[in-house]
Amino acid sequence: MATLREIRRRISGVRSTEKITKAMKMVAAAKLRRAQSAVVSARPYSRKLSQLIEHLAARTDLDENPLMSTKDVRKVAIIVVTADRGFCGAFNSNVIRATREHIGSIFDDTEAASNNVALFTVGKKGHDFFSKRRYEIAGDYSGIFHSLDFSAARQLTSEVVKGFVGGEYGRVDIIYNEFKNIIQQRLVVEPLLPVPKEALSNRKKPSEINYIYEPDSKTILDALMPRHLEFQIWRSLLESNAAGEGARMAAMDNASENASELISSLSLEYNKARQAAITKELLEVVSGAEALKAAG
Repeated sequence: MATLREIRRRISGVRSTEKITKAMKMVAAAKLRRAQSAVVSARPYSRKLSQLIEHLAARTDLDENPLMSTKDVRKVAIIVVTADRGFCGAFNSNVIRATREHIGSIFDDTEAASNNVALFTVGKKGHDFFSKRRYEIAGDYSGIFHSLDFSAARQLTSEVVKGFVGGEYGRVDIIYNEFKNIIQQRLVVEPLLPVPKEALSNRKKPSEINYIYEPDSKTILDALMPRHLEFQIWRSLLESNAAGEGARMAAMDNASENASELISSLSLEYNKARQAAITKELLEVVSGAEALKAAG
């Protein structure tokens, strides 16, 4: 049985941990509000851009666009979006597991995967994991969530588009956590390049308004597609950032509750041990008094 001093030391340690987890929860809550606001603000632009591309795609031969043409190349590029920090439950491990499963669904053996997969890791946790395995890290974007800026999405898009158009990659996929609410994220595995024609879902029903495009719809579509990809990646980063802060907030809240329960349990154990010690001392005093009385 633990001594009273050991129990007091454990209670003190757990209380210190509880203070830290509560502070981390408050920090995550503040960051979540900003991240959630950024996601909401990005949605109107995303909707309008998608509507414009759908309208243009309905009047253009999509097979002529280099970002939609299929490449006869075996190598695959995957953008893996994790967080820079832990303490967010299964947020990072879910993305890592989904990435490994996705690679396994494309290539049968590990050697083929290591030779034909190029990873663009966004977030320190994903980079730390895959850099220790036999995977090619084509791009490392660790630390960008400290000050998330659109230039990071533009640079990442430029790298993957250059590799795809240049024939280095046959396809580009992205894996990230999509923000749904504070306690729930949705793991997303979706193709980026070639741009799936199914994504332009409304091209079978073009708008009744027949806009006049200058110089022409194909030229404008070719100019907008890179912007569309940039914004897709930017939205993925915003979604992942908000989802990560939500997961961290929930994890710290659970940790604080567990610490509180543990403190209650240790306090009860401490009171029982203290009561047992007092009872033992009383028995010793009474026994000593009885022995003196019998001797006298």
